[in-house]
Amino acid sequence: MAEAFGPLYTEGIFVSKKGCSMKKFIIYLLKPFSFLPALAVMYMIFSFSSQTGVDSGNLSHKISYGIVTAADKLLDKNLSEYDKETYADKIELPVRKLAHMTEYFILAVCISFPLYVYGLRGFWLFLFAGLFCVAFACTDEFHQSFVAGRGPSKKDVAIDSAGALFGIILVQIFCHGFTGSSRKK
Repeated sequence: MAEAFGPLYTEGIFVSKKGCSMKKFIIYLLKPFSFLPALAVMYMIFSFSSQTGVDSGNLSHKISYGIVTAADKLLDKNLSEYDKETYADKIELPVRKLAHMTEYFILAVCISFPLYVYGLRGFWLFLFAGLFCVAFACTDEFHQSFVAGRGPSKKDVAIDSAGALFGIILVQIFCHGFTGSSRKK
């Protein structure tokens, strides 16, 4: 009966046919912008990879030293400066590798959410987002071969890929939980 007068009755609200099509049109126009966070993360990764070996090492040491200092305060150990430096040196490599993994975890999340919105699910989401992240990791390592004091590393590509895998799994679980695609009504 409501359709005879033009508007649609949806969930207790009257909405004009024109309003529905306009909303779909706006969503259609805005969907491509959902990839902007992924582009921003890719730029961030590229920027970090552009740092010389010395600059990258200094940043890693500074972060490692900050972690040791925070742990020292939290655990009330009263470490000397020498001990803080020693511990910072010991954790620097794991901190660097965890940073690699975290960057690609974030990239995978930023790639997977829009792909999920576009309808990619399950195996195809794993395949497409995973291949994209691994390909970007390979190009990133290739890029580092042109930076002073840096070089490509297959191990870093593997670490990056692991981070991406965790990101894709998180998106699959998160989105599946909200959409409930396996629930029966």
